[in-house]
Amino acid sequence: MAQWTSAVGAAQLARLLTSQQDRPAGPGTRRPPAYRALADGIRLLVLEGRVPVAARLPAERELALALAVSRTTVAAAYEALRGEGFLESRRGAGSWTAVPAGNPIPARGLEPLPPEALGSMIDLGCASLPAPEPWLTRAVQGALEELPPYAHTHGDYPAGLPALRSMIAERYTARGIPTMPEQIMVTTGAMGAIDAICHLFGGRGERIAVESPSYANILQLMREAGARLVPVAMAEGLSGWDMDRWRQVLREAAPRIAYVVADFHNPTGALADEDQRRRLVDAARSAGTVLVADETMSELWLDEDVRDAMPRPVCGFDPAGSTVITVGSASKAFWAGMRIGWVRAAPDVIRSLVAARAYADLGTPVLEQLAVNWLFSTGGWAQAVELRRAQARENRDALVAAVRRELPDWEFEVPRGGLTLWVRAGGLSGSRLAEAGERTGVRVPSGPRFGVDGAFEGYVRLPFTVGGAVADEAASRLAAAARLVESGATGATESPRTFVA
Repeated sequence: MAQWTSAVGAAQLARLLTSQQDRPAGPGTRRPPAYRALADGIRLLVLEGRVPVAARLPAERELALALAVSRTTVAAAYEALRGEGFLESRRGAGSWTAVPAGNPIPARGLEPLPPEALGSMIDLGCASLPAPEPWLTRAVQGALEELPPYAHTHGDYPAGLPALRSMIAERYTARGIPTMPEQIMVTTGAMGAIDAICHLFGGRGERIAVESPSYANILQLMREAGARLVPVAMAEGLSGWDMDRWRQVLREAAPRIAYVVADFHNPTGALADEDQRRRLVDAARSAGTVLVADETMSELWLDEDVRDAMPRPVCGFDPAGSTVITVGSASKAFWAGMRIGWVRAAPDVIRSLVAARAYADLGTPVLEQLAVNWLFSTGGWAQAVELRRAQARENRDALVAAVRRELPDWEFEVPRGGLTLWVRAGGLSGSRLAEAGERTGVRVPSGPRFGVDGAFEGYVRLPFTVGGAVADEAASRLAAAARLVESGATGATESPRTFVA
């Protein structure tokens, strides 16, 4: 019986490998043999989760043709991977990817770093900040005071607590988009909301248009749901969305869903203006596409002049919710541990989402809903988010200064809000930087995690989660990782110092 559970085609693997471009070797730099470079490339894809463990690889002859190399080169690369524990083979069953004994199976998203690793590793993988105290504690205390009446019920509220649905509807109405509680469903975070939407509208094999780059965990969620992702390239820098390109893709590909982050886009930090939002909604309506607007970053403007110039929400151009489904969350603006999200859509869409929920998670935890409702109703939310903005602003400025000092040839534009910096890494491979960073003590996600089929190999994403001396140390460790990549070192280690903030 075969030990593999999925397969990677020769053309697909060739595209992924070809995307791993390093800076041209300098004088005196020795390039590895072709088989070694190929083995390293496949190993990187496995370590990053872009080729899953237990995936059947192409036959040697097929991959050699796709890469325009000799079959001997591929055979030697496969043999090297077998010797290192990254490949297993059996006659008649082929060869499939593996991880050496004792190594953790790589995740395909941006999972948080285990707490026990925080002493020696600076985590730039997860774009989340610690809770804005004392507001978390106060919210939980307030929720406990409101809990007794709910404790006498069954506790299942598939659409969410009525009080919280009403409060979220009032918040949209206050923003100029009249909303009824019947247009709101409370979910387990934004991921839970988008997962429910994809299952209702997407279906296996359906096309979903996504920004390129886009949020890595959402892309993986959609892949796991069996969607066919249609990337739409973002414009350079912070200018964001190319509306002519979007209109063409929506017209020609006719995707069932389009997913966008118009407010301080993850990972680029771009902010769509009102004209872009209006034209995007019009294009989706004309194409019959459901436009999913993720506004989890919408309150995280960091510069004061942006606050008064914020454009209307995307759903402001479709107030009835016939085209636009909006997703919000407490996880980015407040705390990732507060797994409360919500959907705003037409009442019939909400009813369908609620009905489908009976076969998923049934409902969202009552205590956390009460905590968020307490924050909204007491003014605690506004004060907590203001504290979050101050933290993110300070961290952004410290990280930008540190990267400019330690890595002056890395290119980026400083976003006016959000939690992430999208960086072109001076011609280096983002995948190799991520691997080298694990050895120098800084965890950083590579650009291809935010793209489709190997795009953005020359980028990394840096979140505003560290500041002060920790930001300086993170940039220093990134510079050490860059030196490893530039030297072509494989397996070499620059031991990280234990760092306590």
